[in-house]
Amino acid sequence: MLKGKTILLGVTGSIAAYKAAALASLLKKRQARVHVIMTKNAAQFITPLTFEELTGNRCVVDTFDRNFTYQVEHVALAKQADLAVIAPATANVLGKLAWGIADDMLTTTLMACRCPKLAAPAMNTAMYENPVLQDNLQRLKEYGWQLMEPGVGRLACGDVGAGKMPEPEEILAYIEQELAYEKTLAGKNILVTAGPTQEALDPVRYITNHSTGKMGYALARVAALKGARVTLVSGPTALKAPEFVETVPVTAAREMFQAVTERSARQDMIIMAAAVADYRPRQVSDEKIKKKDSSLELALEKTDDILKYLGEHKQPGQLLCGFAMETQNLLRNAREKLVNKHLDMIVANSLKVAGAGFAGDTNVVTLITNREELPLELMTKEEVAAHILDKLLSM
Repeated sequence: MLKGKTILLGVTGSIAAYKAAALASLLKKRQARVHVIMTKNAAQFITPLTFEELTGNRCVVDTFDRNFTYQVEHVALAKQADLAVIAPATANVLGKLAWGIADDMLTTTLMACRCPKLAAPAMNTAMYENPVLQDNLQRLKEYGWQLMEPGVGRLACGDVGAGKMPEPEEILAYIEQELAYEKTLAGKNILVTAGPTQEALDPVRYITNHSTGKMGYALARVAALKGARVTLVSGPTALKAPEFVETVPVTAAREMFQAVTERSARQDMIIMAAAVADYRPRQVSDEKIKKKDSSLELALEKTDDILKYLGEHKQPGQLLCGFAMETQNLLRNAREKLVNKHLDMIVANSLKVAGAGFAGDTNVVTLITNREELPLELMTKEEVAAHILDKLLSM
């Protein structure tokens, strides 16, 4: 997702500097090129050698280091960078950057950067809440910096409050939001449904299916990375809610129907990736449940057909995409669903193909519209999501 991108990672003098090593490792795993610049104070907490081993690039500390090519080092690094991030960012360095002070290799390089810039503050709570620091943060925002909110908890000094450096995974999410994809969906409102629904039979048991929500969550995440305003209506899953996405948790099909229809009119695209339970129990007396009455199995009714309702009430210019999961006659059944439910596109997904279906991280699908069928090879669900979104955008 970050392949070929160059990240300039600034590390400053905080006990949280050790987390920067984890961030550098995450970025390398995403195939980014990572260049680290440390302040001299940071080198008291973690060695430059650590970052050199993790990134495969020389870690720069000294402005006057002569161990480089004839290029002016701070300018060369600034020109290469697709994004600069300071993690951890101390009050000292944030103050310098707010007022244009460039007295070391890090601040000098950042002064020469034209790329987007992100800072992850880390400091004592009293320092973070100091009005001077808050004024400096506001000043940096006005200059175009993105500033993450620090975590709240027990700090290294023993105090409890705001000031913890955000976790490396959180910082990575911000970096990916900036760099992973072109913002081709900027200005678009997209609603995605994901996961299973659960229909309670009694206080203990329920009807559901094997959906994990991975495909829907991938769609929501990639849509956000492409710049869309995304609403994810999700049934019960074990997945973490994607960053930069409004997540609406639901349980039963009726709850999903209400959550989706209440928001549908405002959407440019709706993608129904949820596996909605087909049946729910009718109202059954407690007495029958206690007796385990055999007629209980007959007391079921169809759940709301959300996709059909959306197709019949589609707004002008709105695109509606559904999914078809089949074990036989995949393309024929999917095309019938496309027509009967007034869809613009349907994603046909065979449960019999290796690498496709529930639970896994890959999928094999065919994108079907009124005009064409586009089979996709085995790929990750995020790659499938990107193809689905690009196809809808082209329509």
